[in-house]
Amino acid sequence: MEALTTQDGRRLAYERTGSGPTLICHGGGPGFSSLYLGNLRGLDDRLELVLLDPRGTGGSDRPADPRAYSIDDYVGDVEELRLDLGLERINLFGHSHGGIVAMAYAARHPDRVERLILASTLARWAPEQEGAMEQAIASHRDEPWYADAKAALDAEQAGKFETDEELADLALREFPFYFARYGDKERAYVESLRGDTPNADTLRLFNQEIFATFDLRSALEKITAPTLVVTGADDFITGPASAAEIEQGLADVAKVIIPGCGHLVFVEAPEAFGEAVASFLGVPSAA
Repeated sequence: MEALTTQDGRRLAYERTGSGPTLICHGGGPGFSSLYLGNLRGLDDRLELVLLDPRGTGGSDRPADPRAYSIDDYVGDVEELRLDLGLERINLFGHSHGGIVAMAYAARHPDRVERLILASTLARWAPEQEGAMEQAIASHRDEPWYADAKAALDAEQAGKFETDEELADLALREFPFYFARYGDKERAYVESLRGDTPNADTLRLFNQEIFATFDLRSALEKITAPTLVVTGADDFITGPASAAEIEQGLADVAKVIIPGCGHLVFVEAPEAFGEAVASFLGVPSAA
């Protein structure tokens, strides 16, 4: 793993994998390292992925200020990474909270973004999405894992965790909701994340102070880069309605909705996801 030292003295870590055009990748949570992105299910066969560990996760230091996890703070880290890599313009991928960061970055630095990929993300949390989320969650009520996953999700959203380890336990238990279907492949994926300790400070701040109030709709008109918006049809947080709202705000946009797929599109539908990204970036299809 490589790293740079930020202007305020923090270590900001990232991993390079694969070869081809460079794609800077920012994951979500917030509070999770790049581990959950993996190699985006084989995209490193066609691209050089630069997988950033966001501040306070994985190999990246926490800021001295436990509240230094605003969207703007994350945007600043992406710009420091771009400068460290010596790239005039970047292809930028953001998943979930990483998509929020990517949109904000592309709006602030439109001349620095060549192409933008937004996966399973949203420009705001609209009040009407609450009912849709509850309905999507309830659709799994007959699953054997439902009761435990629902209890964990409720506890996480209510901030009922004090330590990183407590958050890690809740996150693993609630993960089934992030898939359209929670089968053996998805269980194996979740197990592969065990041991990656998330950052409770940033998720607590986001859930309690940022999630319900942030709104990037007015920023979308500042984005000039061609943009791909991709999401799962059954994503219980950032599904087609969120993708449509982002699409409406952008001048140059393509949208892909993957059927039978939840929030982790690159896990559930790696082929469809990979082909959508490769086609958008103009790289060869998988052999």
